[in-house]
Amino acid sequence: MTRVERDLQDLLSRTALGVFRLNGQFLAVSEHMARPAGLTAAWWQVLGAVLSEPLPVSGVARVMGITRQSVQRIADLLVHEGLAEYLPNPAHRRAKLLAPTHLGRVTVARIDPAHAELATRLAAELGEEAFAETARVLERLSEAMDAVTASPITPADAAN
Repeated sequence: MTRVERDLQDLLSRTALGVFRLNGQFLAVSEHMARPAGLTAAWWQVLGAVLSEPLPVSGVARVMGITRQSVQRIADLLVHEGLAEYLPNPAHRRAKLLAPTHLGRVTVARIDPAHAELATRLAAELGEEAFAETARVLERLSEAMDAVTASPITPADAAN
């Protein structure tokens, strides 16, 4: 292995570990913000994914980067609690659209003050320009991961 390859592997490891740590931090703070509204971070994520437009469960899973089965379980709980509802999907008879109910929107809105406070504090810590650049870099990293993982690399491929 060359030094360049080793350096690139180190960059990948640092990036992955940083993202894993951020994921844990975001999940913890999301749980803390969502709890007073009677939600979990996962419920908030799924409701948040459909606030602007109803989506099929598979669409929510794609947006969130998790399995359809995980979203289905949460969606069913949200519907059971009256926070979301299934609507007919004109594009697909069997794949219903998930949409928040009025109660779901009101519940998510209860999180807004804490969400705004965290955004303000992060902007103050990072600076608004750096905060915006961080979002752009993470979005670009996600797009790059989609591109490079579209066809998995096997150890035999890497040797060639």
